Amino acid sequence: MATFDLLIKNGTIVTADSNAQGDIGIKDGKIAEVSIGKSIEGTAKKVIEAEGLHVFPGLIDSHVHFNEPGRTEWEGLETGSKSLAAGGVTTFFDMPLNSTPPTINKENLELKRAAAKEKSIVNPRFWGGLVPQNIADLKELHENGVIGFKAFMSPSGIADFDNADDETLYKGMKEIASFGSLLAVHAESTVICDQLAQEKQSQGKTSARDFVESRPIISEIEAVRRIISYAEATGCKLHIVHASSRKVVQVIKEAQLRGVDVTVETCPHYLSLTVKDLEEKGGVAKCCPPLRDEDEVEDLWAAVANGEITVIGSDHSPAPASMKEIEGNFFEGWGGISGAQSTLNILLTEGHFKRNLPLEKIVELTATNPAKLFKLENKGTIAPNYDADITIVNLNESFELKKEDLFYRHQHSPYVGKTYQGKVKTTIVNGQIVFENGKIIAEK
Repeated sequence: MATFDLLIKNGTIVTADSNAQGDIGIKDGKIAEVSIGKSIEGTAKKVIEAEGLHVFPGLIDSHVHFNEPGRTEWEGLETGSKSLAAGGVTTFFDMPLNSTPPTINKENLELKRAAAKEKSIVNPRFWGGLVPQNIADLKELHENGVIGFKAFMSPSGIADFDNADDETLYKGMKEIASFGSLLAVHAESTVICDQLAQEKQSQGKTSARDFVESRPIISEIEAVRRIISYAEATGCKLHIVHASSRKVVQVIKEAQLRGVDVTVETCPHYLSLTVKDLEEKGGVAKCCPPLRDEDEVEDLWAAVANGEITVIGSDHSPAPASMKEIEGNFFEGWGGISGAQSTLNILLTEGHFKRNLPLEKIVELTATNPAKLFKLENKGTIAPNYDADITIVNLNESFELKKEDLFYRHQHSPYVGKTYQGKVKTTIVNGQIVFENGKIIAEK
């Protein structure tokens, strides 16, 4: 009879391909056995009775800004990772900004890696940055384990992380292609956005709607078309982050049909919030690209259902509340949404329950596809020999998100006050329970 560290009994196991009741045996941080339709025969140090609950692969959030080292007053790896654990996320990819120094060379990468080893309760991975000053550092960053590179086609808002001009993008992509990595880009047109912003503000037009109109969808489309042309010329694998509209996704789809190696991410806020939320909630709902209107939200859900989206990442970009306060002029205030804790809640409520999105599709977008795209071996599904990264959810339980439920350093989010269906009960990282029944179990 087998002996396990942990047994999960009688849960509905959800993968990208199936949805069936069964047992999971975990030993030494790995999934040792999965049995569908019949009990695992064995003993365990701990047994979780999961009848009536759904068991998902732990989410992989490919897009967070935890700001450490250098800006831990904005968030930090301790509070950020606890927030992820509470939301069922077991692996994250931290962006090269807004930490100071940014992750643009090996030395800075090691600073971030050391901080994560000390403080993170979930699995950390890291993006490298592409800026005009560091093309010579890209290969060494790759050799030291970054999962890819991130560049801004428009100003990042962070003084020590310059946006990449066209020459930097081309040369950087050629270098990245030479060692087989990928480039992720924030794709908005500097010219379009700057000119429209100047026109609006010179006319005294500074409302939420004015801000949104100054960063139109065509700005994303122009930048995406341009960066796709560089991908075609250099052979560099390309990933477009935080697409706010299906119109942007369709440009990417056309390139894929031509054989371009390009993928696309969208975010929970573009699938659940609108310009009206920005008008009503103020700076807490400000982001770039901005929120769109309701018809765009519905079109984006259609893209999700149709398989046009590769991954969904939170783009958690926190800041102190004082930086999110807006008094009339929406061109002021930090543009970033705190949402890492709510990704699964939003996809279940807005996707599965409201729009009949299959649970398997949610797993595909948040676990299986990120693992495949970023070459994470032994992650992204529930199967023998895979890492025991698991999230257990009660789909029958609804709750109102309250400020005090948030594990962020700054407890604000546009999702506070909303009611969600499907509550994370237990999060398991490498076979260890880190979150259970509303409380963090693991401490660093």
